[in-house]
Amino acid sequence: MIGLDMQPFGCIFSRVMDAVFKALADGSRRKLLDQLHSSNGQTLTQLCGHLDMTRQAVAKHLVLLEAANLVATIWHGREKLHYLNPTPLHEIYERWINKYERHRLQALSDLKKGLEENKTSKDYGKAHIRLCHLHSHDA
Repeated sequence: MIGLDMQPFGCIFSRVMDAVFKALADGSRRKLLDQLHSSNGQTLTQLCGHLDMTRQAVAKHLVLLEAANLVATIWHGREKLHYLNPTPLHEIYERWINKYERHRLQALSDLKKGLEENKTSKDYGKAHIRLCHLHSHDA
């Protein structure tokens, strides 16, 4: 039995991840992260220009993003600049996504895209073959 002090993903790590998942649960916060990804180092005023909400609402969203360590801020004179911190997202990737084999996820993604885009039967066949290949590895 592994002791609590030896667990790689213990209580503290869980609380941090919970804050990240909570922050990512809201579409407006995800849009803020997308805005910072496209143009890092924006002021509150600049970020407000991309959302249809009050300055106070955007500020509240930024507080949650900062608490989850998804956004870092730096004061430049009187301006507070907001920067995307991708580290918590990478940690989620390492913990929850990376443990699955990439080729399996890619095959499922290809099939999903093929079905959604209503592609020709030829393209669907390629995705179907890849999906069958995926299942043959499970046997």
